[in-house]
Amino acid sequence: MLVVIKKGYEEMSKEAARVISEIVREKPTAALGLATGSTPLGVYRELIRMHKEEGLDFSKITTFNLDEYLGLPPSHPQSYHYFMYENLFNHINVNERFVHIPSGMVDVNEIHRIHKYCDWYEDRIGEVGGIDLQLLGIGKNGHIGFNEPGSSLGALTRIKTLTENTRADNSRFFDNDIRKVPKYAITMGIGTIMNARLVLLIASGKTKAGAIKKTVEGPITAQVPASMVQMHRKAILIVDEEAGSKLDVHYERIVTDLN
Repeated sequence: MLVVIKKGYEEMSKEAARVISEIVREKPTAALGLATGSTPLGVYRELIRMHKEEGLDFSKITTFNLDEYLGLPPSHPQSYHYFMYENLFNHINVNERFVHIPSGMVDVNEIHRIHKYCDWYEDRIGEVGGIDLQLLGIGKNGHIGFNEPGSSLGALTRIKTLTENTRADNSRFFDNDIRKVPKYAITMGIGTIMNARLVLLIASGKTKAGAIKKTVEGPITAQVPASMVQMHRKAILIVDEEAGSKLDVHYERIVTDLN
């Protein structure tokens, strides 16, 4: 596992975008696993700049998003489909045929249909040869995607019931009304994430410092789902100084090999 500590959010974002751009340049047909939330926004801004100013070509890449709320149509401003197009896809030359975002319109009451859809999503990842790079954020409790504490460490794409804490955290995007936050989501499982050839986890701010410490230096446990990246054959964590402030080991502001 490699750890990179950058001075601030912008430096962290640019370093993460650089890692992604190297994958895209080396393998123009790469499959990228993408994340939503506030943390990746700077990464996406930098990738857009690279596309417009440096000619970074996304025309042949395939994308797979980590998750999506169930019950929100793609046009809903808080759907992750809407997020990805607003913050990245509308600004680069991605081919829509190669974009995959879990559907939020699968009927939560039709369990068999949901299972078939999740199997299809996994099959599609397999058909393109697997994910080359999976971008991740991290929750305050160490969750990745919608894999909450206690999630199976080997699970694949599936439906998840969101915890009250997660719904409360996300209510800021829904007029601070937890009643508007969906109760269910489709998410890649930790097993799916671990199958990616490279895992790139980013974090910013003091509120993520505890989760980063447990992820990097704590035991591997289902109570901190992100801790599983310790087992990944090629994981890179890029954090700013605030997010890395609780780490016991002294990390220089360069790539540091923990293992």
